[in-house]
Amino acid sequence: MLKHKGFPSRLPSSDFQFTIRRANPKGVTPLVARERYADRRPADRRADAYFLACLWEHFGEQPFQRGNLDAGRLGWLFGREVVAADERFDPKSYDAHLRIDVARAMASFPDVFSGESA
Repeated sequence: MLKHKGFPSRLPSSDFQFTIRRANPKGVTPLVARERYADRRPADRRADAYFLACLWEHFGEQPFQRGNLDAGRLGWLFGREVVAADERFDPKSYDAHLRIDVARAMASFPDVFSGESA
């Protein structure tokens, strides 16, 4: 499992996790798109925005390997702002490649790309 050096492990002053420490010995947690409802708590929305800002700062428009990025946190963006980077995508692999869908991310989180967030 690739560890993304320099990537924040969590949202500062919170328990919102962004990375995992070690591979799951029972198997990889699959990436699944999680539904974001309009009534989500502001703290959850801040965590999504900060995580996307970290992805943008760390990877930009380039495809990146899932590695030690938390499946639960990725799930809130997966299928919308973060998408599979190739047809051979395996949601149960730490080696899966993802990329940011910049147009959709800018529409969903305009503050991240205007420099007002994070």
